[in-house]
Formats: sequence, C-alpha cells, structure tokens
Amino acid sequence: MPPMISTDYIEVAVTLPVNQTFVYGIPDALRVDACPGMRVLVPLGRRRVTGYILAEKKESGPYKTKDVLDLLDDYPLFPESDIAFFKWVAGYYIYPIGDTIKAALPAGLDCMDVSCAFVTVKGAQALEAGGLPHEEAGVLGLAAAKAGISLKSLSRRDPAGAAILRRLEKKDLVRISAVLKKETAGIKTEKFISLPKKTPSRQIRMSVKRHKILSIVREAGEISLTSLKRHVPTAPNLIKPLAQAGWLNVVSRRVFRDPLGEPVTPNTPPELTDEQAVVVKEIQTRADVFSPCLLVGVTGSGKTEVYMRLVADAVEKGRGAIVLVPEIALISQTERRFRARFGDKIAVIHSMLSQGERLDQWRKISLGKVNIVIGARSAIFAPIRKIGIIIVDEEHDYSYKQESGLRHNARDLAVVRAKMHNCPVVLGSATPSVQSCRNVVSEKFFKLELTRRVNNQTLPEITLVDMKKYQGSWGTDSIITPELGRGIRSCLEKGNQALIFLNRRGFSTFPVCASCGKTLGCPHCDVTMTLHKGEDHYKCHLCGHTLTSDIRCPDCGTGKIRNLGFGTEKIESMLKTLFPDARVARMDQDSTAGKGSTLSILRQIRNRTVDIIVGTQMLAKGHDFPAITLVGVICADLSLSLPDFRASERTFQLLAQVAGRAGRGEEPGRVIMQTFNPDHFTIKAARNQDYLEFFNHETPFRKALMYPPFSRMIQLKISGKNADKTRDHARLAADRLEQLNTREPKAQILGPIEAAIRKISSRYRWQILIKCVSSVNISRMVSAMVRDPAIQKVKSVSVVIDVDPYSLL
Repeated sequence: MPPMISTDYIEVAVTLPVNQTFVYGIPDALRVDACPGMRVLVPLGRRRVTGYILAEKKESGPYKTKDVLDLLDDYPLFPESDIAFFKWVAGYYIYPIGDTIKAALPAGLDCMDVSCAFVTVKGAQALEAGGLPHEEAGVLGLAAAKAGISLKSLSRRDPAGAAILRRLEKKDLVRISAVLKKETAGIKTEKFISLPKKTPSRQIRMSVKRHKILSIVREAGEISLTSLKRHVPTAPNLIKPLAQAGWLNVVSRRVFRDPLGEPVTPNTPPELTDEQAVVVKEIQTRADVFSPCLLVGVTGSGKTEVYMRLVADAVEKGRGAIVLVPEIALISQTERRFRARFGDKIAVIHSMLSQGERLDQWRKISLGKVNIVIGARSAIFAPIRKIGIIIVDEEHDYSYKQESGLRHNARDLAVVRAKMHNCPVVLGSATPSVQSCRNVVSEKFFKLELTRRVNNQTLPEITLVDMKKYQGSWGTDSIITPELGRGIRSCLEKGNQALIFLNRRGFSTFPVCASCGKTLGCPHCDVTMTLHKGEDHYKCHLCGHTLTSDIRCPDCGTGKIRNLGFGTEKIESMLKTLFPDARVARMDQDSTAGKGSTLSILRQIRNRTVDIIVGTQMLAKGHDFPAITLVGVICADLSLSLPDFRASERTFQLLAQVAGRAGRGEEPGRVIMQTFNPDHFTIKAARNQDYLEFFNHETPFRKALMYPPFSRMIQLKISGKNADKTRDHARLAADRLEQLNTREPKAQILGPIEAAIRKISSRYRWQILIKCVSSVNISRMVSAMVRDPAIQKVKSVSVVIDVDPYSLL
C-alpha cells in the first residue's frame, strides 16, 4: 500500500478548467486512509467537485483552508510516481492539471454539483392551467417531464434556455438548486454460492429445481450466480429461501469485467531470424537506461515478435510493459498474439470498452494483477508502477494524436514517460515519421532495422496505373481501371483474397443539383453532404446532420440531386456487379459502428469467408492476412493536395502501409496503384517503399519554411457562433501574441486566417500558427496570451490550444 498522508493539509487538483492546484485540510477520520492518487470530494466556492490528491502539505499557506468532504477511493487510481508525469503533460500542452488527470483516467469517475431546475407547486399549477408564453411553457414542461433538468443539458437543447429559466425562477415557477452528480462507472460485484460446513437443522420443501441447485453447488464447491443461471435460469429466485434456511452460503465479491475476446491457443516462441536476434539483443543491453529506439522494419519483417521478446524480458525482471497500437481494429490482432504468449497477464485499454470494462482494466493494472497493457493512445497513461519497456507500433500514425480535450500525442508521451522510468522505448514502423527520422539524424534516437520479411518472403510488386488515360471513360473504367479489374479476377481465380483501398467512405461524396448546379452542402458546416445509400440518407461527416435521400435542391427548390463522386460504399456495389460470384465485405467507420462489428469482419477475413475486402485506412496498417495477395488502391493521390504541410508524408505512409498488406503468406503479392500523379516524388517513394527517398525529398521543403521537425509549432483554433465576433477575437489574440513576442529567438506568427473548413457545427473557425525553434518561448507566449483579461472576458468565442498540431484543416 502507498504511504499514507501524515500532515494536516493536502495539495489537490480539481476537475475544472483552472490552471492551479488548491490546498485543503484533511480531517483525522479521512487521513488514516488517504494517500496520493486517490480522489476526494472537495468544496470549491459554492460547489462540490472531484479532486485528486497530489501531495501532502505541512502548511496551508496564506489562505484559510476548507476541509475535504469525503474520500472517494479505497486504493489510489494512479501511483504517486505518475504525478510528475501528469504535471509535465499539463505544462507542455498548456492544459489544466485536474483536467489532465481526468482525461488520463477512465471516464465516469467524476462527482460534482450540477445546477438543476425543478418545477415548484406554483409552476405545476401554472403549467396545468395554461396561458404561459410558448417558450416558457416548453421549458417548464421539459423540467416537469424529467423531474428536474440540468442547466447544461437545457442549454444544449435551446441556447436561450438559461435566460428563460431565470425568468421562470423570478416568477417562482421553478427552483434552481445544486445536485451532486454521482460517478457513472462503478465496481461490479457478483454473488457466489457455496454449501455450509454443517447440514442445517431447519427443513424446507425441496422442489426438483432446489435439489438440482444443491447438487450443482456440491459438485462445484463454489459457483457464481451467473454460472448457476446457465444450468437453472430461475436460480436468483430459488437461492434466496435456501440461503435464509441455511442450506446455502451466499457472498458478494468484487469481480472484473472481461473485455477480451474468445480464448486463444497458447503458442511457443518461434526461432528468431538473424536480424530479429540482433535487434532484440541490442535493446536488451540497454534495458536499464532510457534508450529511445527507432525500429524500421519493412512490412512483414516480424516486428511484433521482437516486441513480444522485449516484453517477456521486462516481465522476467519484475517490471511492466505498455504496447501502443494506433487503431482499435489492430488491438484485437495484437491482443490475441500476446494472450497466446502471455496468457491472462495482459490488460487492454481503448475507447470501445464500456465505462465499467475500462474501469476494471484500470483497477487490475493499478492493483498489480497484470503487468502488460495493450491499447490505443489512452493506454500511455496506464498506472503501471515500474515500467520496463514502452513500445509504440506504427509510430508514424496520426491516430496517436488526440484531436479534442487534452490534445496530446501518445507517441511523444511514450518517450517522456520512458525517460521518467529510465527504460527503453521502441518506436516501430515501416514508414517512420519525418520527426523520428530527424531525431535519428540529430542522435536523439538510435536506429535499428529489419530489412527482410520473415521466411524470406518477397516484397510485393507495385504497378502504377495513370488514371489520366481513363478520364471520360464510360462505365466503371474511370474508377476501377481494366488493369485493376484483371488483377482482381486473376487473384480470385487462384483462390486468394483481394483488398481494395479507398480512404473515403459513403456512396456519393459530391451531390450536385441537376438544375442550378449548386452542391448539396451541410447547413451547419462548410462541406458537402455524403450519400449513404444503405442508410438511405445524406450525412455530414463533420457534425452528423442528415437529410433524406429524396430531397430536392434547397437552393432552387426544384432540381433533382445528381450523385457524383464515390466512396467505399459505391466501390463495394461496383465490385459486387463486376464479380457477382465473389463474397465482398466492407470495413470502414460506418460498417464497424456497432460493438463487436470490427472483430466480426476481421474474423471473416482471417477465416477466408470473404474474397474481396473494401476498406479505408482501418485496414491499411499492421494487419496480417496471409491470403491477401492483391492490394488495389483506387486513388493514390486523394490526400496529396490537402492544405497541410504533412499531406505528402501522410500520403506516402498510407500507400506504403497498405501495399504491405499484400503477399504476407506463401503466395507473392502484387499492388496496383491508380494515380493521376505517377511522377510525384511521394508516389514514386511509395512505389519503391523507400522511406529514406521520401525523407530526403521532403526535409528540404520543411527546413526552408521552418516547419516541424525544424521548429516547434502551436496552433490556436478560434471558433464562435458569430462570424464577426470570431474574426475580431482572432485578430485580438494575434495582436496580444505580437506584443508578447519579445524574447530571442523570436517566434513567427502566421495569421489570423480563416480555417480551410470555414464552419463546423455552426461555429465559424479561424486559426493562428506560431512557429519557433524554442519550445519554452512559444509556450510562455501562448500561456500569457490566454490569461490576458481582454481574451478571457469574451465568453462567446473559444480559443483552443493545439501543441504540435497534426491537422491544419
């Protein structure tokens, strides 16, 4: 058990957007159980909020302290050693420390006072009598129907709701009071049944089912109620009288929800290739020091086996391991491989788990019941006390960057956390990021390579098809060229599988009015709608707004919509027409929305119950399907012209990764890339699968313009519902930054300028880019700017700080 609090005061970080911690008194009754890493309920102003104990304090400081109201945990949610890590994260990403810890922990652990409106007796009478103004009657009816409604949820429904409530409160029709919102994720308990040591003297009538229950319990020794219900569905009602009469013992016990999939067969480690053995040995020699390693391995070179050997070595030394993978779809494959090797020593953490499942996985790690954690970006915060190694698979992937809330990069945090734990960190990829390559050149990282596939499998042959030849072609040739069509047919005739890649979902991505020629745009965003034929509606991929598929043009009111453009849904339909005997499946964000649907599709591919798989980037990286011998890329340069300095890098990585899915079994692989720019250096580097060729072409552009990795960058995202106020606030922020830009080396401030996507969810968007070679200077400037009273007083416009941004759209 961690050390208890021995002083009268504690330092607490609260779960509110405040950039400071607070000192509270700790009552004697709570002090005996309290220690850093636990949650407490504390008063803040007139509210009660959740806080996290960071440290003990000998003195209260110059202010009069309030006392902690309650201790919310019986065991720390995170080790005391992680507090320094959380403080570093909060400082680097310019984010409140309390909200940083809240973002790291499983959701649903927050308790705080929420302002709610309740209908008074006078209000109920007025509602029944009628005669109230329409908007007041609507809000009053909503509060009555829900037996009280929070001001926050009312404001989401109606922006004017708060003002209406104030009028109703003045009329004594509603009462507004604070209600403590309880945590929504909790501990799960299970009833376990056993026989008493002595036969009870009290006799009760024994039915056939009661006899059966006693027989099952006698044979099992002890059995959970869930297991007993499989034999006797009505067991919950039957065991109660048996327990009251003394025939059964029933105890409730804490259990962990199990999010892991079906059982896997244990395996034995294969013999390492010469290259794998060299890599493992080199990293093992640095096991007790901070050693950031960039492991560059061609697709199919056996990086996962290297990871497992390194994890096994850390576990043997009594330390833990964190393995990060970029996509939730990849976690299933990685988790199966690790479970086959390490059994039940692993935990998984990702956003597709329920709140309860994630809480249980977190507690298992915190209690030391498991010491290997596999997960997406949130797993970097896993509460392992002694970390022996951190592995970041597909380190180049931009899925490691969180794009809301705490906008952290899990890959970068892996390096920071490894340094704090003095252990190796391995960043693996076949297409390493420009940032990591630059760190190798500057000798911050050391590089190891796997240049050959296991079993000496050859890399796939890549063919480029110039799409300009088929512009204006009739039928499907302009989308699925004859070369790709012949390749798919040949693949199917040999009994193999084909993967068709397009990083754009939906059926039609460019709906246009046949009469006036205007596009069908989202009324809330500055983008066109996308037709989803299966769901029979148009949908905005930014805000989720939908329109019926039979809609007439909103501009002219008469024109019929022509559905131009294409996405994965249309490609799936075309392939079913071209190859009617083939079994076609689609894997994108739409087809995997339901829980378990991702695993179901991956299982179909693994079991070869599908012949052609149409997919987005979800299928482009990390997956190992030996039967896939053909990869077809519908449009290789789809993302090449985006207004983002990383567009070329992302395109290269995506193409090289998806090409690596082909030929991972005994049959050689082939890749057909359709492109309008076959001479572009990005396309050529992807065809050659040569990351150094790309790096050497790309870095001169970055250096000339002082873009990362040759500078540090912060993006300010300014948004508001009023276009003029948002513009003015962006200009004010830029002026303040210019005034603060006094220290050498000075920063370069670009903007303010309207964002590439001008409006999202009815909010107008502007942005400012700040570049500087000094991360200290740039962080100081931005921190001072957001604390400026003139910036803070404008509540209708938000300023979001994105440190090391990945998307400039």
